[in-house]
Amino acid sequence: MGRGDGSGRIVSPEGADDTGAGILHVDMDAFYASVEQLDDPSLRGKPIIIGAPDGRSVVSSASYEARRFGVRSAMPVGQALRLCPTAIVVLPHFDRYLEMSAQVMRIFRDITPLVEPLSIDEAFLDVRGARRLWGSPGVIARMLRQRVLDETGLTCSVGAAATKHVAKMASTISKPDGMLLVPEADTATFLAARPVRALWGVGPKAAESLEARGIHTIADVLETPRAILDRALGNAMGDRVWNLARGIDAREVDTRRVEKSVGHEETFHQDIADDAILRAELRRLADRVGARLRSGGWEASTIAIKVRFADFTTISRSQTLPEPTAVGQRIGDAAYELFSSVDRPLPVRLIGVRAERLRPAGSSMPGLWDDDEEWRRVEDALDGAAQKFGRGVITRATLLGTSRGGGALPSSPPAPRLDSE
Repeated sequence: MGRGDGSGRIVSPEGADDTGAGILHVDMDAFYASVEQLDDPSLRGKPIIIGAPDGRSVVSSASYEARRFGVRSAMPVGQALRLCPTAIVVLPHFDRYLEMSAQVMRIFRDITPLVEPLSIDEAFLDVRGARRLWGSPGVIARMLRQRVLDETGLTCSVGAAATKHVAKMASTISKPDGMLLVPEADTATFLAARPVRALWGVGPKAAESLEARGIHTIADVLETPRAILDRALGNAMGDRVWNLARGIDAREVDTRRVEKSVGHEETFHQDIADDAILRAELRRLADRVGARLRSGGWEASTIAIKVRFADFTTISRSQTLPEPTAVGQRIGDAAYELFSSVDRPLPVRLIGVRAERLRPAGSSMPGLWDDDEEWRRVEDALDGAAQKFGRGVITRATLLGTSRGGGALPSSPPAPRLDSE
């Protein structure tokens, strides 16, 4: 299995069999870091970390040169710099990443309308109906990789298989800048030697539970009675692992991309115990979340907060709203209420706000009156000002002053809306 640093990479030779491998998973290579290296050629070939220069912030991404030292996403920047002291820390530029993502997704749609974006830097493509126009899946994958490189200057890795699950595994193994074809008839052979941790959706705890029972590879899963899988993982996950290990994955490429959640979080330069400051930061984050919901045409039914203390203990709280909303004021009120219920024995290192259970805006039954009507007008005006003059030109008076963190980073950057192009 390929690793995050590119070691263990496996790619298909020229002319490899691609029979039945009509599902592609395309994953951009170290996307954020690659965009920064593209825009600043002096960074090419060097270990770079995307994040705030303050050692307390977290790594958003890292180049493969840094990953080879053990640097990983979500790792504290301070820890990353201890692992790779020569790394260059680069502030993230999410607007630029979204711009490049939109270019890449347009290339995908030029090849097939059946595109399912998973995130800002990866997507599934169903090319089974594009054979007459472009050629076999392997030919299409090679053409796609070349077009992405020629038109954006970025590299991507592609896995091609008969199912989404196997295609995603194949793209991971081929990274960086590779392509791996798994013909349908070779699916079982391909899967058998892979570790159970390679199965899509099997996280560290599930993997530990399987490995504690001597189940280390997918071949081991095939020899394990279903009842043991269910005891180790629960009935639902046991059923999923049983099927995926056999190459059974009925999911089709779904072009109706649905955001699962929208969130922003802030890591502070110094731990903060002041309640007023923390509440102001919650309001700032809630406003950011609301703006992203409105720009994407979503409303949230659930609001959650995340709080990380000075000792790295992390807790989360959530509540379901009476009515779905994209109003930052309402999101902030819910975040305040959740925060008030949290026992805070230590100063706070990180705080986050997330909107969950999203639905298209306006899809719920309207009430007899709108308690948020005035705030909607205010926030519509703010959205207009941000679009015209840039984000942050107008803000709440309580949010003015020196920044206390490395910038409110999106915890789930969205893929571009394909229907808006």
